Amino acid sequence: MDTSTTPRARILAVTSGKGGVGKTFFSANLAAALARRGERVLVIDADLGLANLDVVLNLHPKITLHDVFTGKASLEDAILPAPGGFSVLLAGSGLVEYSRLTPQVREQLVDIIERVAPRFDRVLLDTGAGISDVVLHAISLADDVLVIATPEPTSMTDAYATIKLLAVQQGRREIRVVVNQVSVNGEGRTIRKQLQLVVDRFVCPSLDEGRGAAVPLELLGEIPTDFSVREAVQKRQLLLESMPGAPAAIAVAAIAGRMVA
Repeated sequence: MDTSTTPRARILAVTSGKGGVGKTFFSANLAAALARRGERVLVIDADLGLANLDVVLNLHPKITLHDVFTGKASLEDAILPAPGGFSVLLAGSGLVEYSRLTPQVREQLVDIIERVAPRFDRVLLDTGAGISDVVLHAISLADDVLVIATPEPTSMTDAYATIKLLAVQQGRREIRVVVNQVSVNGEGRTIRKQLQLVVDRFVCPSLDEGRGAAVPLELLGEIPTDFSVREAVQKRQLLLESMPGAPAAIAVAAIAGRMVA
């Protein structure tokens, strides 16, 4: 079969240098926002060792990626509908065997993405935090990368370390950024500018292409600090479903609009 003309999902890895920046919450609500715009969206919990997408969505899966990997269940049975009109492929939490990248895990992830890509318009990979080999492998399978950061200095430092690795090791030349938990309008632009200055100074000159290559950071949007987020997380609800008029929900919806455009 000629697959060159077969429609294929755009794969987006959502990652962060450190935990606690709202990455999984953002991934789930972004998926809901994209689904509202008519896209067929699948979110894969690619944090194979410490999965928590099921907690955010208040789902209690009987079948997970672990069952697919071990041959106990089919991929079809593991893809579940989620609140918000999108689909999810959940990983089991606390599975030590998936906390490191073995040849088997590497091949299985590639196989899963190849099999789901023709069935959706967009696949979001909700990766683990940090720069483990499992995280970096998951990112390597994506067409696009989106780094979540907050204005906190440790988050910015870790976001820079992640961007540097992606540029040097994976040859990424375009990286998208979303700044979460901003307290002042326009703070996201300031954070992106600061990150861009450091990348331009310390990363770009070391790249292979001649005198170095540009690695533009595209700010997709900023999400304000919003007490509604905490309430939605505690209730295990999507903010876009429970409080679509909340400032953070409006911001996520605007990011989805830019992505579709």
